[in-house]
Amino acid sequence: MPRRVRSDKRVGKLEEDLGLPPGTVRNKDGRDTRSDKKVGTIRKELEK
Repeated sequence: MPRRVRSDKRVGKLEEDLGLPPGTVRNKDGRDTRSDKKVGTIRKELEK
């Protein structure tokens, strides 16, 4: 089972570490997520 990504990791670094192209992580409305946004913040937004 893969480990969960740390919540204090930033989106830009996450995409870089996983080898994903920039802009892979998206907001609910389909727009790119800012690269300086933290993964924990995205998780909190999805809970709402």
